[in-house]
Amino acid sequence: MAISDETESPTTTTNVKDPRRAAVQARWSVTAVFFLNGMIISAWIARVPSIQADLHCSDGELGLILSSFGVAAIIAMQFVGALVGRLGSALVIRSTLLIAPLLLACVGLSHNAAALAVSLLLLGASHGTIDVAMSAHAVAVERTLKRPVMNGCHAAWGISAVLSSLIGAGSTRAGVSPGTQFAVMGAVLLLAAVPATARLLPSATDRSTTPQTPKPERTKTSWRAGWRGPVLVFGALGGILMVCEGAVNNWSGIFLHHERGSTLAAASLGYTAYVACQSAGRLVGDRLNRRYPAVLLFRTSAAIGVLGLMVAILVPFKIAAIIGFGILGIGTALPLPMLFSAAGHAGGDGPGAAAFVSRFTTFTYGGVLLGPSLVGWCAELIGLGWTLTVLIPLMAVVAFKARIVAVADEGRAGAA
Repeated sequence: MAISDETESPTTTTNVKDPRRAAVQARWSVTAVFFLNGMIISAWIARVPSIQADLHCSDGELGLILSSFGVAAIIAMQFVGALVGRLGSALVIRSTLLIAPLLLACVGLSHNAAALAVSLLLLGASHGTIDVAMSAHAVAVERTLKRPVMNGCHAAWGISAVLSSLIGAGSTRAGVSPGTQFAVMGAVLLLAAVPATARLLPSATDRSTTPQTPKPERTKTSWRAGWRGPVLVFGALGGILMVCEGAVNNWSGIFLHHERGSTLAAASLGYTAYVACQSAGRLVGDRLNRRYPAVLLFRTSAAIGVLGLMVAILVPFKIAAIIGFGILGIGTALPLPMLFSAAGHAGGDGPGAAAFVSRFTTFTYGGVLLGPSLVGWCAELIGLGWTLTVLIPLMAVVAFKARIVAVADEGRAGAA
């Protein structure tokens, strides 16, 4: 959105008198939204084993139930662009963030498989909605401030995911049921949602009816809009990154144990190194993005990811594999948030950003949902080591297509 440099009258509100200060406050507000969303989603993920034991579900039944979350999230994402166009991302975020903690409590209080499936279906839909809306709002903040904030938002999500997982582990060890834990967390998160969203940018910022957006230039925001060339490229690159991340999350421990002879205790260190380095990279990502051109930073990061994969997979020592996964974490820290930002800026000012982000997020979710399974199926045919080796040229493709993120720099610089 454009920021006027004209002096406002004394009767105007604080936010109007100092729009940059309002945008800075919105930056921390949307970062808090990312944090709360990470807390909600990671809470139930950490307690899946406990929920399975309580409901006596088989692995097949549980897999079918859990798939309802991802399917609902992907379907909901297709409509967020139109929803933001009608209501604005701020109102969508506030409404959904007040519903999600209640749905989390419903997940924990489900007494049978059918109730759990319905609760996860609704939680998945709310997550898909807020995931797109908060990314679109972060893009709006970037346009207003003319500087990147997306890496910090994703860092907040990662930190909250770790914190929520630790709470889940502690609750499990203390014998606290998922229902009790989720009810308490839901209440706390519900109370936190009100102040967390209080400083978001006004809903008119990215609503299609905003007077600053001329009618002929409005981006279409129907559920069918946004499926065109640039989005497909963004989505393909995001999908590759999420396949790599899913491979590390689900298969790095097995690779270390079976292929490198690590103990079961040491096998988890690959994932730990990956997450720790990725989170550290995202904490400084926005600062680096302000200092260096987006294309250079993106290509360098992806090249570091290629190096990490090569070290982890091709060097036949377990310590090298752990170090390699850590280097991969550094390499993947920035590209995904940068693609989120670039996809939003490519959608233009207003609700078009949400439309493009929703399409992009569909691909990343596809990578998360299908990636681990694809790795498993290929490992059955050619072995896990060779399967992970295939990820090296895929990551090289990401580095090769770095120029596509230049639109983020152009979008931030073009906001007047």
